[in-house]
Amino acid sequence: MSGTLDVVLRLLAVFVAFIALPLVVGQTEHKVMAHMQGRLGPMYAGGFHGWAQLVADGVKFAQKEDVVPAGADRRVFQLAPVVALLPYLLVLIAIPVGPGNAVGQFVDAGIFFVLAVMGVGVLGSLMAGWASANKFSLLGGLRTAAQLMAYELPMLLAAASVAMAAGTVSLPGILDAFHWWWVPWQIVGGLVFFTAGLAELQRPPFDMPVADSEIIFGAYTEYTGLRFAMFLLAEFAGIVVLCALTAVLFLGGWHGPFGADGLGWLWTLLKTAVLAFVVIWLRVSYPRLREDQLQKLAWTVLIPLALAQIALTGIVKVAIQ
Repeated sequence: MSGTLDVVLRLLAVFVAFIALPLVVGQTEHKVMAHMQGRLGPMYAGGFHGWAQLVADGVKFAQKEDVVPAGADRRVFQLAPVVALLPYLLVLIAIPVGPGNAVGQFVDAGIFFVLAVMGVGVLGSLMAGWASANKFSLLGGLRTAAQLMAYELPMLLAAASVAMAAGTVSLPGILDAFHWWWVPWQIVGGLVFFTAGLAELQRPPFDMPVADSEIIFGAYTEYTGLRFAMFLLAEFAGIVVLCALTAVLFLGGWHGPFGADGLGWLWTLLKTAVLAFVVIWLRVSYPRLREDQLQKLAWTVLIPLALAQIALTGIVKVAIQ
């Protein structure tokens, strides 16, 4: 009975984090962009420093009418936001956040599981683009498919280099095998993984599938109200998942620098927060890539770098043995 209660409490904690952390990232993005770009609007809602901006956005989405286009495939159209959001909850369950395998549910082949499930989330955009009966939405969905095919491979190769170094595909096992000298050794793989993850999330400067100056808002053009809010929540949840995975795979997760592991899960949270700030910073600082630049970056830069990282990892492993 106590074992069942422990599992329930851990899953409940993951669910609370899944709801709270993406909202915190969304609120932070409002504030960071307001400061970096001189936007005063998000500073006023609710008084002190615009603390109620997130509440105002939620009320706005809840008040909007839920419209389904007359020519849309209604069932697929309505299911797409759920498909886009739910996989990130499943991924959070498998990410270890503290010592002693502090995780919602242990998954033996953790790397394979989280990367496979994250790929499912992109299907939400494809479903939305196809079902909306809108040419701009369809074009956004096709761009999403092309982007997924280009950036899934370097992301997998970068994660494979860490699995080779640790000798396991289990996420807790990777953390148990982690050493701080891995950081400079695996830094190229970490940059490839993080960059490819941004592209899969369609975050700037890789936001070609939702380029508002070209295709209105891509696959999400016809969505309103809470369904549109679910896509936004999926985006922020994806940021949390990507940053947490990068922290676990390449930055030691709950391991602190110089052996200072006493903070435990707070180290994971701190590293995730810093990486999330970098994601927001990139949105503010860099312009959108062209489609040819986006594809060229994946096939001619990231994939060769990931393969070079795997080769280096193999050489180091053989030398150590």
